[in-house]
Amino acid sequence: MRKSEFDRAVVAEFGDAYGRSLMRDLVLGAIGDRTAQQALDDGVEPREIWMALCVDTGVPDSRRHGVGTIDPRSQD
Repeated sequence: MRKSEFDRAVVAEFGDAYGRSLMRDLVLGAIGDRTAQQALDDGVEPREIWMALCVDTGVPDSRRHGVGTIDPRSQD
């Protein structure tokens, strides 16, 4: 997962404002008791952060994988 895909996934799942809030405020134990933003700044892979964010916020499995990727059909 690229950073741009991570950003799209956060907005798609949580919305822009709430997603930004989660990124800076929610401390995620699975990534070393850091916020998502701190983890990104520290070089943690976006996929690892995304999964930790999904687990801690209760995002269903069906919405965890492939989120944030651009639909190739929309590239025409």
